[in-house]
Amino acid sequence: MKDLLYIPAPDRYEKMMYRKCGISGIALPAISLGLWHNFGNFDDFVTGRNIICAAFDAGITHFDLANNYGPPYGSAEENFGRILRNELKPFRDELLISSKAGYDMWPGPYGNGGSRKYLIASCEQSLKRLGLEYVDIFYSHRFDPETPVEETMYALDQLVRQGKALYVGLSNYDPEQTFIASQILEELGTPCLIHQPKYSMLVRTPEEGLLDVLEEKGIGAIVFSPLAQGLLTDRYLNGIPDDSRVAKPNRFLTKEHLTTELMDKIRRLNSLATERGQSLSQMALAWLLRDPRVTSVLIGASSTEQLNINLGALKRLEFTEFELNHIEEILA
Repeated sequence: MKDLLYIPAPDRYEKMMYRKCGISGIALPAISLGLWHNFGNFDDFVTGRNIICAAFDAGITHFDLANNYGPPYGSAEENFGRILRNELKPFRDELLISSKAGYDMWPGPYGNGGSRKYLIASCEQSLKRLGLEYVDIFYSHRFDPETPVEETMYALDQLVRQGKALYVGLSNYDPEQTFIASQILEELGTPCLIHQPKYSMLVRTPEEGLLDVLEEKGIGAIVFSPLAQGLLTDRYLNGIPDDSRVAKPNRFLTKEHLTTELMDKIRRLNSLATERGQSLSQMALAWLLRDPRVTSVLIGASSTEQLNINLGALKRLEFTEFELNHIEEILA
């Protein structure tokens, strides 16, 4: 069956807010789409395609992947590559596409970590799956204590010089690691564009020095898991739905995470969101975007309806001092 011709919404850029990424010339949409979940071979391809096209219609220009997104590994890139060929190819220069390497990808000693061999080979493989000559951003997905940080940064620099990536980024590096890595990249002439940390109302580690380092070094921040794997939504307010992430085999979020204390906090946050005229997920995204050091929040989506609900966060980003203090009280 031949794919239908996709024509994006002509007013897409009027719908989105764009924010400068550090001190670079790049602006990112305030909300970007991540393909960590829901876009692998075990998911419905048509649903994934519809989400991606709806995201672009809404002005989302940034799509974030990694070599091992799926499942199975690599399938999210393959499926996104198919959508690029069939729907988005005419708009390649309007898109900012990223991928990463650092975690487990293939068997043996060269399919994981931060070695030059792994990063270079992984980027090559990602480009083949995506059907691209280059990605806009290539990340070191994690700090590897068994590889000299210089080697990892030399590999990122090499990818830029080879034309396989336009920019480089870091993910899951702590403040000290980020400072050292960014210094090396500066000296190589390939400055770090962006850092991707885990950050939400429930996981506030980046506030413990990382955001300060990013501001000092002129590096943008794009946060992943801004909704804490769905906890900061109305999904679990009345129990655990049978089709939810918690109800399925999932090492990142289990029933044990949903303690009485946590659910009390989530219900109190939901009440505040309702008072603000927002859903809990919208308030959680807006709360992150209140900080100018956060360039973009990286959301996932399992449906176009879920995507559109979260995009509604952009309608109200401001907080009163009372609201911010109340949130701190709830989260304490």
